[in-house]
Amino acid sequence: MALIVKKFGGTSVANIERIRNVASRVVRDYDQEHDVVVILSAMAGVTDGLIQLAHQITDTPDKRELDVLLATGEQTTAALLAMLLKSMHYPSVSLLGFQAEVHTDAAFGNARIHNIGANRVRDFLKQRHIVVVAGFQGCDAEGNITTLGRGGSDTSAVAIAAALKADVCEIFTDVDGVYTADPHICKRAQKLPRISYDEMLEMASLGAKVLQIRSVEFAKKFNVAVHVRSSFSEEEGTMVVNADADMEKMVVTGVTSNKNDARITFKQIPDQPGIAAKIMTPIGEAGIIVDMIIQNPHSGGKTDLTFTVPKVNYREAMKIAKTVGRKIGAKEVIGDENIGKVSVTGVGMRSHSGVAAKMFSALSRENINIMMITTSEIRISCVIEEKYAELAVQALHTAFGLDRDS
Repeated sequence: MALIVKKFGGTSVANIERIRNVASRVVRDYDQEHDVVVILSAMAGVTDGLIQLAHQITDTPDKRELDVLLATGEQTTAALLAMLLKSMHYPSVSLLGFQAEVHTDAAFGNARIHNIGANRVRDFLKQRHIVVVAGFQGCDAEGNITTLGRGGSDTSAVAIAAALKADVCEIFTDVDGVYTADPHICKRAQKLPRISYDEMLEMASLGAKVLQIRSVEFAKKFNVAVHVRSSFSEEEGTMVVNADADMEKMVVTGVTSNKNDARITFKQIPDQPGIAAKIMTPIGEAGIIVDMIIQNPHSGGKTDLTFTVPKVNYREAMKIAKTVGRKIGAKEVIGDENIGKVSVTGVGMRSHSGVAAKMFSALSRENINIMMITTSEIRISCVIEEKYAELAVQALHTAFGLDRDS
């Protein structure tokens, strides 16, 4: 007998018929004597609809009250599934985030989980109940309802699985696993039977939308085996686990692209201690995340500094950058929203040489110019013109032997 945590996303519970499909999957495991905890998202589109309602009231909804409102989406699906299971004569109970003791900080709209008690969950499991928990939500130390941000139900599921020491956390979504590239961009992409936590973390941060990055961080920290599966097929999906020797034989596991960044460059600023801090401090204080940073020294004590920010923050970041540029004597501050980032990821890169050379050669053959380069132990990323992002993914996928018929 195993303890299985099953999470179903918004498309998986988009209507009553799909909730019935969820119920059939749940009772199948229950009938095999497994203990089952189900984590649910809101129905597809419901969260956006609630946000729109809030903005009909005010342009700046109070963040605490917005979390109270948004949490009702998951409350609805949890109650509906529990009702359905009871009508099928299966003992079931729905719990909201605070009832499952999902304790968070007070950052409304993007709260972080501090700990999970899950004592009521354990008690109901001992009574052989199917426990249905509303995902995406918790409560702070004052008892206020909080939400975990976009994709937060993934984080709820993995965190609860960790607290319960579950045998596996199954994430059901509208894709049937993790692929070597986005199948919509690269028709020859292959589904991976397994991927390491580190690879999944890199790919999630670089644009792969299969798993929310904080859920992967939880899985790695607490060694939770995560199985990414489709709600609409019975096929095995992708297991996200610790790396093993077989994984490291594969130099590159996946190719990702991201068009959600913009680039800002400070031209000919003083090349002296403290200048980078003067630039980055006000950017950070504005809550803007900086990703890639490149510095190019010139003669005469001058240097250029280039960095990327999320495209949604570009205008605000440029406004700050121009103000700072005037203060530090930059020749000019320029920006570019038409960039893309393409990356190759793989734990095998730790023990194989020539990966960068192969990547740069593949891009060169397609006449794609590289603007910026950053690396980690298991990843190389290049900033290129946005219009070449899909071509770059296809070229790199072929170059590293990831095509389905390779």
